[in-house]
Amino acid sequence: MRLPRILVFAGSIRTGSFSASLAGLAAKELAQMACEPVLLSLADYPMPIYDGDLEAHEGVPAAASQLRDQLARADGVFIVTPEYNAGLPPLLKNALDWASRVRGGEGDAFKGPVFAIGSSSPGGLGGYRAAMMLRQTLALGLGALVLAEQVMLAGASKAFDERGDFHDEKARERLRAVMTTLIEQAALRAGLRA
Repeated sequence: MRLPRILVFAGSIRTGSFSASLAGLAAKELAQMACEPVLLSLADYPMPIYDGDLEAHEGVPAAASQLRDQLARADGVFIVTPEYNAGLPPLLKNALDWASRVRGGEGDAFKGPVFAIGSSSPGGLGGYRAAMMLRQTLALGLGALVLAEQVMLAGASKAFDERGDFHDEKARERLRAVMTTLIEQAALRAGLRA
């Protein structure tokens, strides 16, 4: 029997992104667990700002279809978002909006996988407001099943050591706990053994 496929990506492509660092660390942790982790970057899926007229005239961009297919093939998805002005970054929202416009293909990109949310911020709330907006978009807007547990990384500018690991063992334990739950719930939903 195959292992659950867990897709991981960040809503930021900035060099030195705390969210990308957290996504990378999550993929590293997942590699030691009973799953098939897949780490991707939204930099590899360039898309114009969503515009209904553009969609009507040119169709959905190929990158949106490719991202949608990655989501549909996943049993679980861990998305890490930074917080921009108390909300979601436009890169992440745009990617989700375009992926939701793709019709056809196998599987459902949002109702098939189980989703988990991570967030990061140099501030004390750890990107909480962006995480809540992402939860609203996924669960209310797209009908996704989103775990209640989430990983919020406050003080992100000082959270990582030179190897990209957490300084704080409690933060690592929290990440592992959420990844364990994601694998278990994704396997259960897909009828796999975790």
